[in-house]
Amino acid sequence: MADQAQVSDLIEKMTAERARLLAVLEALSEAEAERPPSPGEWNQKQQMSHLAEMETAYRAWVEKAVAEDGADVDGVRGERPAIPLEKANEHSVAEHVAELRRQRGRTMALIAGLGPEDFDRRARNQIFGELTVLQWLRSYYRHDRMHYDQVRGEEPTYKPRFQSGAEPDQRRGASA
Repeated sequence: MADQAQVSDLIEKMTAERARLLAVLEALSEAEAERPPSPGEWNQKQQMSHLAEMETAYRAWVEKAVAEDGADVDGVRGERPAIPLEKANEHSVAEHVAELRRQRGRTMALIAGLGPEDFDRRARNQIFGELTVLQWLRSYYRHDRMHYDQVRGEEPTYKPRFQSGAEPDQRRGASA
């Protein structure tokens, strides 16, 4: 069972990593945010839409695990974020940042409502395998850390471990 120190550490890291990421995103001009780092890659606005979408997906997976220990979350999707990936370039950096803040607020409210035993509940999918709620929640700040590095043009210090060993291609609409 997760203890208060683990939950406090989780909340601290989620808050710190998101703040660090938002600071670098907020410093981007609109032109910088719309320029992909390399051909075929997402630009920064598309990355922000992806971050919001994954925030809702991870949250839906956590909610399903809490409701049904051992849940299969393949096909479980969270709410559609306010700025879908396909329309990322139609919105300002400020709008994207506001959506990221709104989604993180919803996630933090979910965490605040969890009991210690909830952090041990599990869910699984084909991409990541089986994880506890605590592990799913740790994925948030690690995902933020990875995108922080990418926005800064650096090789990510965190690389997710995928069940297949290879990262699934999520770049649909990269040219949008």
